[in-house]
Amino acid sequence: MRDRTAIVGLGATPYYRRGASAPQTLEELVGKSILAAVHDAGLHVRDIDGFAYFAGGFDTSMLMETLGIPEIRFTATLTGTGGGSAGAIGLAAAAIVSGQAEVVVCVGANQQGAQRFGAITAAYPATPENAFFSASGLVGPGHMFALLARRHMHLYGTTRDDFAEVAMSTRANAVTNPNATLRRPMTREDYFNAPMLADPHCLFDFCLENDGAVAVIVTSLERARDLRHKPVRVLAGNHGGGQDWGRSIYWMNMPDASFASSGHAAVAKRLFAAAEVQPNDIDTAQIYDHFTSQVIMQLEDYGFCEKGEGGAFVRSGAIRLHGGSLPVNTDGGQLSCGYVWGMTHVREAVEQLRGTAVNQVPGAQLALVTGGPSIVPVSGLILGN
Repeated sequence: MRDRTAIVGLGATPYYRRGASAPQTLEELVGKSILAAVHDAGLHVRDIDGFAYFAGGFDTSMLMETLGIPEIRFTATLTGTGGGSAGAIGLAAAAIVSGQAEVVVCVGANQQGAQRFGAITAAYPATPENAFFSASGLVGPGHMFALLARRHMHLYGTTRDDFAEVAMSTRANAVTNPNATLRRPMTREDYFNAPMLADPHCLFDFCLENDGAVAVIVTSLERARDLRHKPVRVLAGNHGGGQDWGRSIYWMNMPDASFASSGHAAVAKRLFAAAEVQPNDIDTAQIYDHFTSQVIMQLEDYGFCEKGEGGAFVRSGAIRLHGGSLPVNTDGGQLSCGYVWGMTHVREAVEQLRGTAVNQVPGAQLALVTGGPSIVPVSGLILGN
């Protein structure tokens, strides 16, 4: 699949605070982002013949009627919640390479109302499996991932100062991004004075709650060369995960090395091999940051530092935009810019490689995007300009 396809169109709605997108519907947000992506590519909506989704997907037939798409040859959803956000691009690329479609839309969108993602596990049915964690008062992903964070601290000496560095560095990027939800500078004192929500996770260790939609258009590299923008090449897209990660936060029946991790190690190994690059070749990484602790664990799983050294890696300033060896979440990430199931990271990677990002990494040639950690599958994507 290497160098056979490219992202040619990018469209997004504003990032609304939770509930502020009303009276628009979720379908309106999705439709607006797709139309913007088609226009950005210099294509027509009638050129679309495929959809690749994640996180539950959308009603393809409704989108066809609403947008005026005459025929679809491919429509599929990658299982797993935000873990599939990067992998959906790989799904689209696979459809194109196999000849099942020519122009595929990947779209992600949120519109949180009465059901908030931060407490989503409290709404799960009372099954024997769910009783394993619900009886312990683990009502949301933040509480469940806190157990992984605490175990990482116990095994490797990671500290809340390390989590604070992730929060502060991403906020520093959001400050200069006009699209970001939170643009007030964050100090170390701000971080440590924030309320504790799920020890060791405080308020600023949690991602945002946003409404919004982001869409990208994927087509063959040959066709991409005739379109409006310089193609952003798909070098590799991979999804999956090991058995010992499996249901991740919903089971936790795994050895220490996997428990105190992001579950990405197997995906990362295949991803770099398929792209024919190494971790030190990556110029910027857009890492799924639903929680600060999981940024640290993904840095380890993707080989940017050794296992257990993620805390020291971020503490050294390595992920900072200015002076860092690996600028991470350069738009402010899901912690401070916007949360749209990981598609904001795809958007930022595309803008970095086009050279149009607000916080541009000079000379960026290769970008990593990750999806998850969540239940299997988790996913990764490597893009090149």
